[in-house]
Amino acid sequence: MYFFINSNLMFLFFMFIFSTLMSKTSNSWMGCWMGLEINLLSFIPLISNSNNLLNWEASLKYFLSEPIATINFLFSILVILLLVKKFQIYFFFTTLINSSMMMKMGSAPFHFWFPNIVEGMTSLNCFILMSWQKITPMILMSYYINNNFMMLIILINSLIGAIGGINQTSLRKFLSFSSINNLGWMLLSIMISENLFLIYFIMYSFFISIMCFLFYMMNIYLINQLFIFNFNYMMKFLILLILLSMGGLPPFLGYLPKWIIVNFLMIKNLYIITFIFIMISLISLFFYNRKINCWILFNYSKFKWFNVFIKNKFFWYIIFFSLISSLGTIFTTMYFF
Repeated sequence: MYFFINSNLMFLFFMFIFSTLMSKTSNSWMGCWMGLEINLLSFIPLISNSNNLLNWEASLKYFLSEPIATINFLFSILVILLLVKKFQIYFFFTTLINSSMMMKMGSAPFHFWFPNIVEGMTSLNCFILMSWQKITPMILMSYYINNNFMMLIILINSLIGAIGGINQTSLRKFLSFSSINNLGWMLLSIMISENLFLIYFIMYSFFISIMCFLFYMMNIYLINQLFIFNFNYMMKFLILLILLSMGGLPPFLGYLPKWIIVNFLMIKNLYIITFIFIMISLISLFFYNRKINCWILFNYSKFKWFNVFIKNKFFWYIIFFSLISSLGTIFTTMYFF
C-alpha cells in the first residue's frame, strides 16, 4: 500500500513537470492550452492528498478558480485566430490573454483566491504554487505583452503585496502577499529580458523553498508561535537572513536582481516609475523588519512556553545555503565595477 501511494505521487509529479514542458515547447496555442489542463489535473491531487479538511477546501477553491482563467485563455485565442482580422480588436483580446494568465499566477487584482488557498496547503504545495506554477503562465504571457496594461498591473502587484502583508498573522498568508509583491518585480524583469527573469525567479524560488521547509520542519503556522517558541540565536539569524533577502535589502543576494531592474529603469529615464517601486519596496521592508525585530528583541524566558530542539541533518544544509544570501555584497560589488 505504501509503495502504491508513493508511485501515484511520483506519477503526479512527472505529469506536473511534463505539462509545464509541454506548454513551453508547444508550437500551437492548443498545445499550450492542453499543457495548462494537464497541469491543473495533476496539481489538484497533490493538494488534496491529505486527511486535512483544509487541504480539501484548498483543492476545491483551486479547482473552481483555475478553470475560469483557462476558459478565458482559450476563448481569447479562438477569437484572435478567427475575428481579429475582421474587427481589429487585437488590443482587447491580448489584454484578456494577459489577464487570464495573471489569474492563474495569483497576480493582483485577480489575487483574491491566492492567499486563501495558500493558507490551506502543505508547505511543499505552497512552494510549488508560489514558484513552479508561475513558469507556464509567465512564458505564455510573454508572447503577447501589452506594455501599458502590464505596467499598471506591475504597480498594482507591488502595492497590494506590500500593503496586504502588513497586518497578516498567518505566516503562509504573509508569504503569499510577499509572493504577490515579488511577482510585480518578476513581470517587470520579463519585460526587460528573459535572462533577468530567470535570475530573479531562481533566487526567489531558492528563498521560498528554504522558508517553506523551515516552517514545515518547525511546525510553525502563525507569527505568534515565533514569540512563544524559544529559538536559539542561530535559527533567528537564519530566518533573518532569508527574510531580508526576500525583501531585497542590500547587501543581501535578493537585492541584486532588483538593483539590476532599477538600473535599467534609470537608463531608460523612467524616474517616476523607479521612485514608485523604491517607495513600495520600503513598505515591504517595513513589515519584514517589524516582525523580525520584535521577534528577536523579545527574549525574556517568562514569555517562552516551549523549547525547540531540531535534530535534523537537513537543518545544517539549510544554514549553509541561507548564508549564501550574505554573498550579495560580493556580487553587487562585482557588477558595479
